[in-house]
This record gives sequence, C-alpha cells and structure tokens, in this order.
Amino acid sequence: MKTIRAFILAAGYGERLRPITDHTPKPLLPILGRPIIQIVMERLALLPVDFFGINIHHKPEMLAQWAYASKYADKIEFFHEKVILGTGGALKNASEFLGGSAFIVHNADILSDLSLETLVKEHTLSGNMVTLAVHDHEKYNNLWIDTAGNLKNIGKAGKTPGLCKIAFTGIAVYSPEFLDFLPAGNSSVVDAWLKALSCGGKIGTVDFSGSYWTDIGIPAAYATAVCEALRNSGETIYVHASADCGKAELEGHVVIERGCAIGAGAYLKNCVLLSGARIPAGSSIEDALVGPDYAISLEKEKEEAPEACSRDMVEGFFRRPLTDLRSTLIGTGGSDRKYYRLDVRERSAVLMLCSADDPDFDRHIAYTQFFRRYSLPVPEMFGVDEGQKQALFEDLGDLSLYSWLQCRRDPQMIEGMCRRVIDIVIDLHTKVSLNIAECPQLASRVFDYKHLRWESDYFMERFVSGQSGILKNDEHKLQEEFHKLAEKVDSFPKTVVHRDFQSQNVMITKGGIPRVIDYQGARIGPPAYDLASVLWDPYYRIEEAMRERLLSHYIEKISVAASGAFDEDEFRYALLLCRLQRHMQALGAYGFLSSVKGKKYFLKHIPQAMRYLAEETLLAADDFPYLQKLIGELNAYYA
Repeated sequence: MKTIRAFILAAGYGERLRPITDHTPKPLLPILGRPIIQIVMERLALLPVDFFGINIHHKPEMLAQWAYASKYADKIEFFHEKVILGTGGALKNASEFLGGSAFIVHNADILSDLSLETLVKEHTLSGNMVTLAVHDHEKYNNLWIDTAGNLKNIGKAGKTPGLCKIAFTGIAVYSPEFLDFLPAGNSSVVDAWLKALSCGGKIGTVDFSGSYWTDIGIPAAYATAVCEALRNSGETIYVHASADCGKAELEGHVVIERGCAIGAGAYLKNCVLLSGARIPAGSSIEDALVGPDYAISLEKEKEEAPEACSRDMVEGFFRRPLTDLRSTLIGTGGSDRKYYRLDVRERSAVLMLCSADDPDFDRHIAYTQFFRRYSLPVPEMFGVDEGQKQALFEDLGDLSLYSWLQCRRDPQMIEGMCRRVIDIVIDLHTKVSLNIAECPQLASRVFDYKHLRWESDYFMERFVSGQSGILKNDEHKLQEEFHKLAEKVDSFPKTVVHRDFQSQNVMITKGGIPRVIDYQGARIGPPAYDLASVLWDPYYRIEEAMRERLLSHYIEKISVAASGAFDEDEFRYALLLCRLQRHMQALGAYGFLSSVKGKKYFLKHIPQAMRYLAEETLLAADDFPYLQKLIGELNAYYA
C-alpha cells in the first residue's frame, strides 16, 4: 500500500458539550487518560501515513501543546483557521498538503473499530473519487446508495426504487482531484460530494454496519464512550497516576482523570471526573460528569430485565412487577455465566443466569448455603430457580479488591485490607474444612493429580503453543517434570480451597469489608494453592516485605488451629510448587480467554504472571530444569 496522508477535523467549538469544552477542546477529552485525538491518530498510524494534517481553531494552544509532546510531533502539520471554514473549507485550506496523493479524513470526535485498511484498499482498487465509510444508523441515515454501494443522493428525498438509506461515519478517503470541487472559504464537504456527482465523479461506499462506532457529541455520549472503554479494558475503575482517591469510597464505574483532588470521605458512584475536578471532603456524587466548575447529571438508562429471568423468583423478592426494575449487565471476568444487577429505588440484587448444561450451578447453590452456615462472607442467596438454572443473590457492588487497589493508598491500609482477606482464607482452611462432611458435593471433589496435570496441559496448549506459538522438541522432558510436580503437590495435606482466590474475586463492600465471590470451583486441595493465588496475584503485585508479613500471619494462625501439628518448612515448599501450578494455570486461562473468548484485556496480566514464573523456576531449577528453560524462552518472547 502506498503512503497516504491523513487529515483530522478538529477545529470545532464542541457547542453541545459545553461547559466541558469551555475548559478542554473536544479532541482532547480523555478516554482513560488518552485524548480522543490520540486514539484516532493511533488508529490512523496503522496505515502507511507519512504526515498528519490537523485543522484547529478552538483553544489551538492546548492542541499544539499536546501535539508537540506526542510521539507524532515530527509528523504533524497544523492548519490554523482564523474563522472556522467548515468540513469542505478545511480541506481546501490544506489542499497543498493534501494534493499529492490519496488522503484519509477522520473527524476528531469519532471513535470506532472499523477497518481503515479495508476502506483505503477499497478506494485504491475501485477508482473512486471518494470512498465513504458508512453504516446503518437509523438516527443519521441520510445517504442514498445503489445496490453497488455508490452514492446517488443525500437528504430527505422520498424512497427511490433500487436505492437504500445509510449513514456516513465521519471517515472517508479522497483522491486529490476531489479538491477541485471545493470553493475557497467556508464550505461543506457534502455540497462538494453533490457537485462531484453532478460532474460524473464516482463516490463509493464501504458498509461497516455492526462495527463499533460512537460520536462524542454530547455529555451522555462521551460518558457512554468512557464506560465502554472501561468494559473493553476489563476494568470498573480508572484512576490517573496523578490523582489520589485513597480516602474516598467508590462504587459502580468511576473514572478519575489527571489532576483531580478528592477529599476524605467523599462518595463517588458512576462518575467521570475530568481534569481539575475538586471533590469536597464528605460529599456524595452519583451519575455525573464532573469538572473544575460544573457537574453534569447523567440520566440512568433503563434496561429491562432479561426475558429469560424467572419472573416469580424476581418479583417475589422485589414485590414489584418485573417492568418496574432496572437491569444492568455486570461482570468482566472469564465466566460464560451472565450476571445482571436488578434494582428499584434503594433495593438491588444480582441475578445469575446459567446455561442448561452448566456443571457448577447446583454446586454454587450448595456451597453458598454451606459457606454461609460457617460465616464465610459469601453473598446471601435470596432465591433460586433450579429448573431454569437461575439464582438471585445479595448485591455486593462493583468494587473488587483489584479495583480498590487502583487508588493510591497508604501501605498500612493495603496491608490491613489484605490481612482481612487472609483471615477469610484461614476460616476457609480451618472451620469450614473441619465441617466438610456437611457438604457432600464439596467433600467428594478433590483437587488431585488428574486436575493438576490438566492445569499444566492447559498451560502448554492454550499459552505456550496457542498464545505464544512456541512448539517444544523436548516436550516429553517437560511432561516428565509436570508429572513430578503434580505428584508432589497432590501429596501435600488438603483442606477446602477456593482455587481462584485472587483480587478480582474479592469484593470490597461498604465500610471496607471484604467479601468472596466465584467460589463454585472450590475443591479439597493443598491450602498453599489459595495462598499462591492471593499473595502472588498477577493482577496486583504485593510488596515483598508485606507479603512475608501476611504469610507469617497465616502460618501463625494455622499453626495455632492445628495445635502445633503444622510443618512450616513443608508448607513453604508446598507454596513454591503451588505457585508454579497456579501461574501456569493463570497463563493458560489468559491465553484461552483472550484468543478463544476474545477478552483481550487479559493479555495485560501476562507480564506479571511471567515474572512470577521466572522467579519460581529459578528457585526450583534443580527439580525442574526444562520448565526453567521454557520460561526463559517465553520471557524472551514477551520481552
């Protein structure tokens, strides 16, 4: 593909976004720390773009300051408009810059995942003067195209046989001769399209219906785009490194951008805080976009409860008709289950929907009842419909320990919270385990050699070969080491283990109280596996001295519970081997969830899991030399 030039339309005032744009021009509005224009340029840079042109007018100094600090600084040329020239006038004003070859034009307020490469290739192959990226969007459909996708008319013309209506996305590729149809001064590019058509010019389209697309035109659209970015990154909270929210209480989806100040005891729920926002101590803000001198209320969208939900169970709990309830799909983990928050006024609950063949549903119900009997802090169950494989649970909110740790916090506060979590692990491994006979479904499920070997095979299949593309000639040697590892881990004493006790499965509820979720995979296994999960969590690396204090706390309490019949040296050795097992399992899961399930946000946790495995295989090199060699190769691959 030949090099092309890119032009970004960024001069507008963003009138519909005021008062936000009184402080920040629309192209610089951040999406999780990245300005919209940067996101646009990063996508355009995947094409063979040699230079970027940007027209500017509103707050040009801010755009220039951003550009000169960006990695594209030496490839940007600004076109300052003393008066705004419109979409056509902007291109005419830059005609000398654009006139040498085909060029792509992209509105600065459009976010999408449509294939720009496909658009450029179609333009090149078709011989079009203009090629428009279009999609079916009822609100904006005003282009009339024929069955070949060629533009024939624009506007509210009556239905014409052989033509259909579609919408322009704000992205197009032009051949340089199109510039001849643009007059000097202010003009609309749409008028030039019509003029080109009347002169026999061919304007084609590429239909990207179904691709993600949003126009950041009003506050609600901007807030929705931010929340969509959160979901796509597998997060519920984003906090810029310059902001401190350690003494605030957060719920729902919260985004805190650069330079925000948040007072102690402030409560934020479903908020986007833009640069310069000041939140007074003790204040409460919910469903709002907040800036230096404004707070814009965001209306809650009412989504109806899923049709498949058990009406009798839900209405029996809420004592209201289903149509009164607001429903929100929640959860960003790896499960195929669906969880919905149902709420009305001050009452809420979480509806769990399982498939008809879900093997864990019955266990989830039985484990919930058993764990709550011994005060393990799992959600209360309000109702169950066994026939439809559904259950209604206590709503623990959206703030996981993982999200809680996104805020800058005093180390003592972090250690205090982690100690409370370790105390839950201790209860699971002691008083819950002592009464395991009361839960036959759990007592019969052992995390044994077979399951440990499944984890190492999962690691090899889904991560080593599947994700990394590495094939091993000496795999039989690795299999011998996996056999030895699984045999040894299986030989250690066993208790009830959660088996996925990591920071995303611990919820921090009001008052800073940790609760546990996603426990349906619990089995009887080596307790060191849970310690490996929580203290060596790839989602958040605990500082080493703190980790050792937390581990010592666990060992001290377990030793007392065992009346001295506890071998600390054996446990620490078991912990090393369980760490090897756990991190191989985690990497296998990251490979599967990202490659097969399309949840790409799990890829960001691979580097930390690899660092852990490198440390562990070094400590266990004498017993597992081929595994150490493999991890070295993988680390080189991901370096």
